[in-house]
Amino acid sequence: MSKLSRLGNDLYNGHVSVDFVSPRRRKIWYASSGLIVLMAVLGLWLKPLDLGIEFVGGSEYQVTLKSDQVNQSTADEVRAAVAGTGIADASAPVVTTSGKNGILVQTKTLSTADSQTVADAIRTSTGTQQQDISVQDIGASWGKSVATRSLQGLVVFLVLVVLLIWGYFRQWKMSAAALVALAHDVLITVGIYAWSGFEVTPATVTGVLTILGFSLYDTVVVFDKVRENTKSLRAGRTTYAQAANLAVNQTLVRSINTSFVALLPVGAILYVGAVQLGSGALKDLALALFVGMAAGAYSSIFIATPLLVQLKANEKDVMAAEKRAAARRRSADPYADVPVVKGDVTDDPGAGSAAVEPAYGVDVDEPEPEPEPEVAPTRAPRRPEATGSGRVAPAARGPVGESRSAGRAQPTRQPRSKRGK
Repeated sequence: MSKLSRLGNDLYNGHVSVDFVSPRRRKIWYASSGLIVLMAVLGLWLKPLDLGIEFVGGSEYQVTLKSDQVNQSTADEVRAAVAGTGIADASAPVVTTSGKNGILVQTKTLSTADSQTVADAIRTSTGTQQQDISVQDIGASWGKSVATRSLQGLVVFLVLVVLLIWGYFRQWKMSAAALVALAHDVLITVGIYAWSGFEVTPATVTGVLTILGFSLYDTVVVFDKVRENTKSLRAGRTTYAQAANLAVNQTLVRSINTSFVALLPVGAILYVGAVQLGSGALKDLALALFVGMAAGAYSSIFIATPLLVQLKANEKDVMAAEKRAAARRRSADPYADVPVVKGDVTDDPGAGSAAVEPAYGVDVDEPEPEPEPEVAPTRAPRRPEATGSGRVAPAARGPVGESRSAGRAQPTRQPRSKRGK
């Protein structure tokens, strides 16, 4: 855990950096996302969504049972009994528990005779009476109304998202990047839902709207850090792309931790709903949430921020910051102004003429003059050194001989206590 904490700290301070927004890396992210979206669209084309009874209409059977009979084994028996009737529209019934005393059976729209056959099969498998089963036919018009209202809710949500991001960040390009990320998440979620063959129910719509909010939340957190890092771009020493990449690195560990913690319980619900229970609104909701949360965490890092950097690349402030950074890189490189040699360079000057492109406009065709030998400058004679207070020492009159005081005892310095004794 300490290594992860150190990694998060290094990512936040910029000591360790993962490249997310460079043009080369953007192509990789876009190609990966495009392939995933293509597979999702292909799934929608090959396996259209299996709309539930709430959207296309059908027959619904409410069975009243004793509380001890309302369990998964009874639901499995009822499902097998209905599917065993041989009726095509009842071959894949949706059987779920409803409260403490009921089981709900849903099929496609059946005729009166087929509906009676299904009711008899349910009564035989559960041991109930005719009055314990209530049949309700849901028309297709009501289902279309539900689908229309769901689409209207989605459109209103997207409009509010655009207004919210534009009002908060005051940049329409951030709204555009966030919308592209949201569309990316929705397409992937719906495509995987189509490949899974799960039935689309109101719980599915609830899950899709929930993952839109989750994806938007993660994207807004990253964009808020981008705005903080690029607030003083003119006075800073970094480019917009570098500041945005730092923002992604600073929120990377947080995004991974948040997504992992959110996916754990949703994955458990998906396992229980799909494997243990086998059917019901629980698995529909969990699948939409699981796929959407994973796609939202991916899009906020690999789609939204790189796309934002690409959209803002032509702005004046961003281009000016790029020029300043390029000028600093040239001035910091000691080899930036080295002349470029074209052709073959040999030791013999006459063997081949190598064309040299000077960095500062020097004409290399004219030979340089031979340097003149350096001549050491002559020094002026030294003045005689002064002694005393600025007086000049007199010239010597003769050789220095032995002094008459040689051999005498020389006085020594005595301490003050012995002087005068």
